[in-house]
Amino acid sequence: MTKDVIALTPRMPDLPTLLAGLYAGGPDLGVSTTADGAVVQLCAPDGRPLVSVEAPILVQVPGETGRLLGHPVADGPVWWTEARASAAVPEAGRLAGSFAGRLATVLDGTVWPPEAATTDVVPVTTDFSAIPVPAASAPAVDVLTDSTAVVMQDRPLVAMTSWLSDALRTATAAGQALQIVTPLTARLTLPTRLALRGLPNRWVVQDPEHGYYDGLSGAVLHWKDGTFTPVRDTAGTTSVAEVFKTSPETGERQLLLTLRTRHPADTDLVLGGAVEAAFRHLTGSAPAGWSTAEPVNLPWSTRRLTDLARARAPRPSWLIAVGQPDRPALATLRVLRTAAGVEEDITLVLGYAEHETPPLHAVEPLAAELDAAHGLVTLLTALRSARGDLTVPARLEPPPLPMSFTLGHDEVRRTGRPPHGPAPVPLGVPAEPALHYPLGDGTDPRAWSTFGLLTQHLRASRSAVRP
Repeated sequence: MTKDVIALTPRMPDLPTLLAGLYAGGPDLGVSTTADGAVVQLCAPDGRPLVSVEAPILVQVPGETGRLLGHPVADGPVWWTEARASAAVPEAGRLAGSFAGRLATVLDGTVWPPEAATTDVVPVTTDFSAIPVPAASAPAVDVLTDSTAVVMQDRPLVAMTSWLSDALRTATAAGQALQIVTPLTARLTLPTRLALRGLPNRWVVQDPEHGYYDGLSGAVLHWKDGTFTPVRDTAGTTSVAEVFKTSPETGERQLLLTLRTRHPADTDLVLGGAVEAAFRHLTGSAPAGWSTAEPVNLPWSTRRLTDLARARAPRPSWLIAVGQPDRPALATLRVLRTAAGVEEDITLVLGYAEHETPPLHAVEPLAAELDAAHGLVTLLTALRSARGDLTVPARLEPPPLPMSFTLGHDEVRRTGRPPHGPAPVPLGVPAEPALHYPLGDGTDPRAWSTFGLLTQHLRASRSAVRP
């Protein structure tokens, strides 16, 4: 699998330092650029890329190196320079380690993983004539077929880096699936999990004893017709990998909020206020940072977030926000322009250790503020047993169980009050209140049935008002 090596330095790698790093393979290797100069590649004599180096990123958000790498660095901003080695060439991984090691030595930094660091010159002796030329021009893609772009990742935690984001965007535009192949021990960050949601994209887990399976559904997979697809018996049934079924109970939990807001599309609109309000109510502080990929590198700013979304409009924008290091909290935000205005689709997840109590008392006041000040359409709050660090293992995890559902006052006016379900708590102005429906304490599966009655009314009402 592909080897990723990251140099973490307190100073920005300048051109002479980068060139010194790229000399890791000696004078016989060449250098080229791709992605409009954002990626520098160390190339074999025949031109094929051996190591691809992304432009350094200044990570100004505390805790990101610890969250993504388990490799905390000293307080203060750090430059993150990631090198991705080709899976096809045996020496490429050591070349990436030498590149990163040289940067860290010159700039007083560190290397992840630490054992990869070296400053040795790595001679390349591979016979390239026996290795097919890679079909993909994208640095993140290891195998490309007519239907699928395959990315192989050999790292403990697979984040939605700009590498993967670009690969997903390119594959989607070409009508292809993105399939990420990892070892059995790998986990996904929440943004990666959400980005892979829905077929034909897959997380493919390689089990050394039993072959391949889908890390999100457990379906046993095999490589067929240029893609990973489920193995089916003569009746067309798909089996589930035994290793996927094991899910030890740890007592850790996650609080999940799924909400939508809607705003008039005017020049004074500032986005991100709903995300900030949710973080403040549930963690006690605003998000620490935001970005379009991981690592999350920019200090939190609703103004800068809005500027980026406005510059991309009418195309949608997909963004990530993270909390302070002392409380696992992460949100994804999708901003899209619709006929009704500007909408924000937000998923916020907070993690809690075994003996911690989620702040369930804060949900109703949060719903009231979202409705009064941030254009709330709907808010669903749920609780689940899952890892408190918010990472996703290749194991079966129980589904979330609903706790409450809130309809914003504008949505109540538009769709009417649902005739079925529990009695709601009115929020806001009595004449036009938002409706907050308690559904349970996050332990009763029957709450899904109650929630289904409410959403059935919404679907019917929305269908009735369509032209």
